[in-house]
Amino acid sequence: MIVPTDDFETKALTGLAAEFARREILPNIDAWEQAGELPRELSKAAGQAGLLGLGYPAELGGGGTHLQQMAVQAELIRVGVPTGVIASLFTHGIAIPSIVGHGTDDQKQRFAAPAIRGDLIGALAVTEPGGGSDVAALRTTAVRDGGHYVVNGTKTFITSGTRADFVTTAVRTGGAGHQGISLLVAERGTPGFSVSRKLDKMGWLSSDTAELSFADARVPAANLIGPENQGFLLIMEQFISERLSMALQCAAVATRCVDLTIGWARNRTTFGEPLASRQVVRHKIAEMARQSDVARTYVWAVARRWADGEDVITEVSMAKNTAVYAAEHVVHEAVQLHGGMGFMRESEVERHYRDIRVMGIGGGTSEIMNEVIARRVVGR
Repeated sequence: MIVPTDDFETKALTGLAAEFARREILPNIDAWEQAGELPRELSKAAGQAGLLGLGYPAELGGGGTHLQQMAVQAELIRVGVPTGVIASLFTHGIAIPSIVGHGTDDQKQRFAAPAIRGDLIGALAVTEPGGGSDVAALRTTAVRDGGHYVVNGTKTFITSGTRADFVTTAVRTGGAGHQGISLLVAERGTPGFSVSRKLDKMGWLSSDTAELSFADARVPAANLIGPENQGFLLIMEQFISERLSMALQCAAVATRCVDLTIGWARNRTTFGEPLASRQVVRHKIAEMARQSDVARTYVWAVARRWADGEDVITEVSMAKNTAVYAAEHVVHEAVQLHGGMGFMRESEVERHYRDIRVMGIGGGTSEIMNEVIARRVVGR
């Protein structure tokens, strides 16, 4: 188990996750990557297994803690599940937190509870063609017209956007800047709301990614999450957990690729000796293991502080960058030490090499993380 814990319940959950992965996911990864998306049945199976509800209220079908949810995701990666599958299978983790925390009872029952069961697929739409990290500059508008908001604009790079039954969407309901942003839930089938195209990517091939279009789409005012013009705060609140989750996934990928490389080096023979007997190889693996362990230890320490309610905005940004840098180094060396096999699509490290690149972009780029750190450590 990759999670440093002695908690019996968490160990049981990670064991359940590993068995679920071996039964439901690992035999199908190649087919899903070719298809470019996950089957909806996987979400239902994960919901029935109780893997989607960790960290959410029992009255919505959830239970457990957010740390246990992160532990489950880390364990799935440890046994070979790609982060692309994690991103798409657990996309409700970015679609429903604002609904659960600030939505109406009706919104929770219509969107959050079915997503936890795996009956509905949710997505989060913030990024636009003109900008991503600068959330306060978004341009998609929502104008109140009686009992509806009329929405116009475009969203892009939306994980699970092709399959989503509902999309938690950042819109501009007020003036310029962060004070004019709200969150609306746009539902599949709403006239004027459509998937304009499915996007091709370097990695995360099993995770569908979409560009979404709003052309005079009439979204019920009842789908407004929280007060009007307060959406920026809800988005920022959610970014902390999203960035922490990505950091934990990076640490898990690094650990997985260290293990894969050790196994390869022990069994691969060159010039009559195991590859692991070569000093240069041994030292490369030692450095991979060092960076992996440092990232894992630090990220989990920050995760525990976050779970305890501490202000860890700075530390989460540090954790994300630390884990991203470690994972990028480890997967690069893993491919190198696998030689020609590392370049082949049949090699797991090749998939991790492609998939890890997005981690320094999504959820806030590495440069944005450094700016967050600098503002809080140095000042403006």
